[in-house]
Amino acid sequence: MTAKQQATAFAPASIGNLGVGFDILGQTIEGPGDRATVRRVEDPRVHVAAIRNSPIALPMAAEQNTAGAALIAMRETLKLPFGFEIELDKGIAFGSGMGGSAASCVAALVAANALLDAPLSPEALYPFALAGEAVASGSHHGDNVGPMLLGGIVLATHDRLVKISAPSAWHAVLVHPHASLETRRAREALRGAYAIGDFVAQSANLALFLAGCQRGDATLVRAGLNDVLVEPRRAPLIQGFAGVKRAALDHDALGASISGAGPSVFGWFESRAAAEGAAPAMRAAFAAAGVDSESFVSPVNGPAARVLA
Repeated sequence: MTAKQQATAFAPASIGNLGVGFDILGQTIEGPGDRATVRRVEDPRVHVAAIRNSPIALPMAAEQNTAGAALIAMRETLKLPFGFEIELDKGIAFGSGMGGSAASCVAALVAANALLDAPLSPEALYPFALAGEAVASGSHHGDNVGPMLLGGIVLATHDRLVKISAPSAWHAVLVHPHASLETRRAREALRGAYAIGDFVAQSANLALFLAGCQRGDATLVRAGLNDVLVEPRRAPLIQGFAGVKRAALDHDALGASISGAGPSVFGWFESRAAAEGAAPAMRAAFAAAGVDSESFVSPVNGPAARVLA
């Protein structure tokens, strides 16, 4: 049977870290995302043919592009005798904290996987996704690519993905200010010493959060969704952050924090109605700080990347 020669895939945006899971925990959201069209070609190389809908110039050299680097890793690991040509359609703003670099990489991998003679499982694509993500962020972390591959909430360690269940009623609000914050700059803000007591507190919060998700216990999530390590150092980089977080909590959020490297902000709620009620207040808080924004409401159990055609 002859393999397909072309496929298009979509990867959704994500909320990296989920506050208490720096570099290891994330979720996907419904709505925005990136598309990748990949063609199987005889030339045994990876080529980025086009990038559309990006307001800034993204790398066209495959080894410097997240999608290109991921497919290079796939080709080399699997020793494929053919190559790939990639076209990207961006739907996630650059530097938004919504997993834009990860989405391009995962969409390309899912499309390329559909062109293999023996397609791999989503978990088997994970190492290639990490290789692609590292091009943009400078480190191998799976808190964005992991959830995109499996869907929903995912614990992503260096070598495995663990899907975390949560009640279907729980929803997230993601508010994206019309500003950008490059991941590398946000990571620079984390340099320096940390108190051991803060590590203990963060570990406790992460444990409470994960136990609360698995049990469907909102009280545990409310107790745990509090980032004492990363948020205090990155919050000054986000204009209006304190007011946006307060607006979420005033609307009975289970917790709220920075999405990924920022500047987007998220909150978790026990129902879609509560989330939809909080979203305008969170946007109003950004507006009060002089920043326009847009919001997305999604189940915390968001979608996985998928082949479209």
